[in-house]
Amino acid sequence: MTGGNKKLHVIGTSETKKNRPKVLKSSDHSSHSHSQGVSKLSALKTQHNGSLYTGFGVIAISVVSWFVYQGYLETRVNSPLTENKVAFPSSHDFPERYWGSFRPGVYFGMKSRDTHSLLAGLMWFMPDVAAAGNLNLRHLCDQGDNLEQYGWKEHDGRNFGVQVIVDKFIQLETSFVTKLGGNHGGDWTARIQVEPRMKELRGQQVTLFFYLTLDDNGKGLLQPIRMIDNMDTSGMEVNESVRFLGLSAVHGHTEKLGDFRVSFHHANEQSIVHTAFLSTTVASPHLVKDALQSGLRLMEDKRSKERHISLAGTLFAKEDKLKQPNFVVHQVTGKLPLQLEIVYESNSFAERGTMLRGEVYDALLQKYREQFRIQFESKFRLNEKGFSEEEQDFAKSAMSNLVGGIGYFYGSSKVQSVHNKEPVPYWNAPLYTAVPSRSFFPRGFLWDEGFHNLIISQWDREISFDIMAHWFDLMNVEGWIPREQILGSEARARVPDEFVVQRNNQGNPPTFFLVLDAMFKNRPVRDISTLELEQLNRMWPRLVSWYNWFNTSLHGPEPGTYYWRGREAASVRELNPKSLSSGLDDYPRASHPTTYERHLDLRCWITLAAKVMASIADLIGREGRKYHETFVFLSNNELLNAQHWSEKAKRYGDYGLHTSNVTLRRPKSVAGQPKPDKIRWVSEEPTPRFVDDTFGYVSLFPLIIEILQPDSPQLGQLLQDLRNPNLLWTKYGLRSLSKTSPLYNKRNTEHDPPYWRGPIWINVNYLVARALHHYSVVEGPHQTRALLLYNELRENLISNVLREYRKTGYIWEQYNDANGAGQGCRPFTGWSTLVLLLMSETYV
Repeated sequence: MTGGNKKLHVIGTSETKKNRPKVLKSSDHSSHSHSQGVSKLSALKTQHNGSLYTGFGVIAISVVSWFVYQGYLETRVNSPLTENKVAFPSSHDFPERYWGSFRPGVYFGMKSRDTHSLLAGLMWFMPDVAAAGNLNLRHLCDQGDNLEQYGWKEHDGRNFGVQVIVDKFIQLETSFVTKLGGNHGGDWTARIQVEPRMKELRGQQVTLFFYLTLDDNGKGLLQPIRMIDNMDTSGMEVNESVRFLGLSAVHGHTEKLGDFRVSFHHANEQSIVHTAFLSTTVASPHLVKDALQSGLRLMEDKRSKERHISLAGTLFAKEDKLKQPNFVVHQVTGKLPLQLEIVYESNSFAERGTMLRGEVYDALLQKYREQFRIQFESKFRLNEKGFSEEEQDFAKSAMSNLVGGIGYFYGSSKVQSVHNKEPVPYWNAPLYTAVPSRSFFPRGFLWDEGFHNLIISQWDREISFDIMAHWFDLMNVEGWIPREQILGSEARARVPDEFVVQRNNQGNPPTFFLVLDAMFKNRPVRDISTLELEQLNRMWPRLVSWYNWFNTSLHGPEPGTYYWRGREAASVRELNPKSLSSGLDDYPRASHPTTYERHLDLRCWITLAAKVMASIADLIGREGRKYHETFVFLSNNELLNAQHWSEKAKRYGDYGLHTSNVTLRRPKSVAGQPKPDKIRWVSEEPTPRFVDDTFGYVSLFPLIIEILQPDSPQLGQLLQDLRNPNLLWTKYGLRSLSKTSPLYNKRNTEHDPPYWRGPIWINVNYLVARALHHYSVVEGPHQTRALLLYNELRENLISNVLREYRKTGYIWEQYNDANGAGQGCRPFTGWSTLVLLLMSETYV
């Protein structure tokens, strides 16, 4: 607009000059009238043209400005926050955690914390029981494999891990140990021990494949070193190079790792029946299983005449002139029991001494296991609390599966704002994070990660800080973090397209504030290390942006009100439009989404965020007055009750445009057409009101966040209702929705079973137990009732999770409110692992 004003000024000056009054001579008088008319016409014409030019200029500038601003809005969603990064720039800053089992989606794999890492992994099958056309080849963690049990028994997140995998006929123990040294992350050794599950299977054959490849866009060299075998391939359609079968080693090089060597060792050569290898290329690491299966052939041994399912050696496309492999596999087929050791050695580790295998490996692994057990007891004190050895082993396994499920991912999300017609890529970034489930959700989820780190921070604060740093570095310029991270081809291949795109008006609950609160609550500055204070200072600008995003993007029309975005008002197939961003998915909200909804749980999350921001500001000497004032305002019980307490129903709840009379009905079928899906049928006009026909987890949030005064009558009512078996109470834990609620155990669509409408979820139960513990030690009229409820709820939860683990071999995503049975996906060693903190009674 500055240019427009300048142009107006010039035009105005010109007009003034031309229209200045003339001094007329007498001889001019006769022509004055005509001249005056021409002069006026000329002046009007000039004025009109000037106005026209001005108008065109303003319009043109406005149009250009609009397009520029629109472009600016479109790029905000995938523009990173310009504040300094929180995560340390190099993974070598944490050498103890440079190598690890950072591929949670496979049964066993190794990876470095580099953007284009070397990947190592295991596959196996049993030739003697393989069905025609189906080897039942194991690789990715998959519920469809129906393994009786698998998971880490011990894992410290740094130096070692021991896992047991119980397949139908065999039991595998996969373990690894890392060893520091050199300039490129040191060495590691993995051991695969396979045992028959029944005596009669001893001597049966098992085939192991151990492979090396490169992560997405990884560049490097892999050179297989072959050993001579005695396979006769005459007359068979196989590549000529398969006469040299099996690998003794692979030599390699990448930019981050330098030169390295991976060697293969068999404990008992007499048990080896056959070895082979594959050297080829693969377009992406998520295709390695397909590539391996494409390289299998049926071959005959020269001496024994036995036939084996064998890898075909070197396989390259005819047009591939380089013939440089990026996928190399070592195969060993042997009689049960069978052991394979894989030794990775960095060439920069000059003084390593004896190779890390055999007895040397045994000794170092045993040392780390003993240290783990001592540290576990010092942290959680389960032996001191009287838990049996079996119960302690369960707890160690639960925590080890969470820590052993930490992955390292690299890639970009697909994101979209209301200003983008199509999804756009986020920037490429690394993410170090735990995952909810190795089989079903082997990727990062924002609100899950807060619950995960309530446990991880008790085990290893450095790991927790590193995880949070990586998540906060994914923040865009708006202060938004995509709630689900699907980074890299391995993660992307397991997610349906409709769930890939993340929208910037939707953000998961800020559960990292739970972690920061637990880590620093009631801790004086003198007890906080210099490194922790430094990390909090690095984190602070991003915490401010994150808090501001929640407080400004999700606010409601009245002060103190907030609502989750993303509910589809036009949805016709949903009984109650979902609020996915809340984390509670299909939990019933107001039946008709509006912009004046009030969501109780979101209000409470922001109350917690304000409290923690004020606390951290005090710790690191930042200005925290506005956060403290916001906390005082939002935790005011009178305001809370005015906005969310239904005096009629005597419960807390959401507020919005609502009716209870909503059902799913199938429209009439048209002859010859497929049966139509059920659609939503509303038999009563909705009105603005409290959603007080529903009682469930959302109703408990003022208790959960501990903002109710100890003498609050609403607290007393909540505690009374909590123990009512017709509402939430069961002998297995608190159900997510009361039996009296209209949508209890109702499908949200014809095809979507109830999710947060009855089943028992451990994360919310843990938060309720934590709150009950708080009110049981705070003086007030409800103290005794809170203590009784706490003890009973804690016992119910621990007993049921343990019982189901003994029965099924797994910790589950959720538990049935009628019989306590585990359901949903398995293993779910994400937030269900909070049972460990219930056992140890760790709440701060």
